[in-house]
Amino acid sequence: MPDNLPELRDIHLPEDISIFPLAYGWWIIALCIIASVAIYQLVIVILQKSKKRYALKLLKDICCANTIRAAAEMSEILRRICIVKYPHATTLSGQQWLDFINAHAKEKLSPQTAELLLNAPYMPESKSKHKTSDIESLRSFCQKWIGENL
Repeated sequence: MPDNLPELRDIHLPEDISIFPLAYGWWIIALCIIASVAIYQLVIVILQKSKKRYALKLLKDICCANTIRAAAEMSEILRRICIVKYPHATTLSGQQWLDFINAHAKEKLSPQTAELLLNAPYMPESKSKHKTSDIESLRSFCQKWIGENL
């Protein structure tokens, strides 16, 4: 029998398998995760903008014929925004409410407009001494305030 041992070689193990390049399945999973995060962020932005659009639509729909009722409705819109955005401010009233509103606005309320916002929900409609220009200045202030805070 011939001697075959000199022709044998050592057993060499194959090289380790690298993690890269990733298989197609991992790329699909990574893209799904990235897409879901992007869609989540987009939904949050859309919801925030829709709150702002809804509040501005409510503000626009207020009729200026009755200044007391219009001011009360604008005050209600501001309160509703505070319920969502600043829950601690929902219990404020009087001067504290005005101070809070002014603290969260770049442009402060004029004294006449502040008095209308403060007292309108409690005034009888027959004792209205406010003009339509007062309610329009309150409306423009509310639009700016909503734009800054929602």
